[in-house]
Amino acid sequence: MVGVFAEVLENPSQMMYHWVVGRRRCMRPRLVCPRTMSGEVSMDRLWAPWRMQYIKEAGKDEGCFLCRAAASQDDRASYVVCRTKAGLVVLNRWPYNNGHLLVAPLTHKAGLEELTDEELSEQMDLLARSVRALKGAMSAEGFNVGLNLGRAAGAGVPGHMHWHIVPRWVGDTNFMPVLSDTKIIVQSLDAVWELLHKAYAEA
Repeated sequence: MVGVFAEVLENPSQMMYHWVVGRRRCMRPRLVCPRTMSGEVSMDRLWAPWRMQYIKEAGKDEGCFLCRAAASQDDRASYVVCRTKAGLVVLNRWPYNNGHLLVAPLTHKAGLEELTDEELSEQMDLLARSVRALKGAMSAEGFNVGLNLGRAAGAGVPGHMHWHIVPRWVGDTNFMPVLSDTKIIVQSLDAVWELLHKAYAEA
């Protein structure tokens, strides 16, 4: 028999996971809050509870929003901050943080192995330009860059691959999302588009 159950200790910053194998039980502490007993931060969490609305509405969206953005003649309305021969950069309408960008190929392709050499090269170039633009226009101090391939890996649009670039600043997580399900986004999407559209021309 193999099983697992949890026991909360007197110290709320720790939890003991008991891994039961047959009649044997071994225990190891696992932190369940961002601070250790010494008060040091052990894990950085970027809370985004407001994205639940996106999760609820994701299945209702017909078609591919990235393909619509690629075909759009109005970059401002579609929040396209940069486009090249084979790729584009779009503002995420449901950002984890201010300035959250999506980098995607123009064509509807699901995986890296499907990209041509030109498309793959432009994706890397757009990622680098995005970092430079966010540093220059928004003084970003760090970045989370990620790629989810396939629905099983968490891709919101599994048929059209895209990179996430989330700019970070020291202290950009606080008590607001935890206590009141509120995330403070300090700029509107229109204001961020205006700022980054100009920054990409110089990046």
